[in-house]
Amino acid sequence: MGTSTSTAWDGSTQSQYIDAGGDTDKDFHKDRAGKGYWWGPYVTEGRESAPDAQDCDKLPFWVDKGKPPPADVPQAVTPEILAQLAYAEIRVPGTKVQLKPENASTVNLPTWAWLEEGEFGPVSVTASLPGLGIEATTTAAPDALRLEPGTSDSELHPASGECPIRNGRIGAPYRKGRSGEEPPCGVTYLRSSGGGAYPLMATVTWRVRWTGTGSGGARRLPDGVFGAEQDVVVQEIQSINR
Repeated sequence: MGTSTSTAWDGSTQSQYIDAGGDTDKDFHKDRAGKGYWWGPYVTEGRESAPDAQDCDKLPFWVDKGKPPPADVPQAVTPEILAQLAYAEIRVPGTKVQLKPENASTVNLPTWAWLEEGEFGPVSVTASLPGLGIEATTTAAPDALRLEPGTSDSELHPASGECPIRNGRIGAPYRKGRSGEEPPCGVTYLRSSGGGAYPLMATVTWRVRWTGTGSGGARRLPDGVFGAEQDVVVQEIQSINR
């Protein structure tokens, strides 16, 4: 910072916070100690080099307890911003599905797919600024599992490939004696994978909502989609006529 720039900054700071010309920032609000807070810019750790990291360039300003920051400070922390910060901290279960047959599927026979009961309930994170009396809770709730079999030579169950989540379970485990049934969630491969494997992709869509101070009810945030890929070997059963 050059000498002229530093001098100008010192002068503007003295004018803003010491002299203040009758404004409310006079003498750094010493007469209001404990009755409010100074707000200033903060860059999230790890985002120092982001293009928008320096967008919040307003000088520190005072806000009385219980009052919102000025409307002309769009970057000021709000319940919605806290909700977004909470969203970034949400951790959801993995999406590797269980399969039956589990080692190798067979051409034209359904492969059952499911995720165990109890693993896929709502996940919530709360972010708050207790001293300012604002907070937000972000909740991600699983909505559906989507299967992509990794080849067009296949049929999905159901045909849409979307397996609904009911009571924390996706699909249903295969049980002995159900080989003739169509699985509630799964895929039938119509061609062998040869010497390789098909990359089965399973993704879960999580519906995300938040509630917070003064939000007036749940509000939406963008859905989260998390997936995992796993190899499925598909073999043909060889038979001969005699």
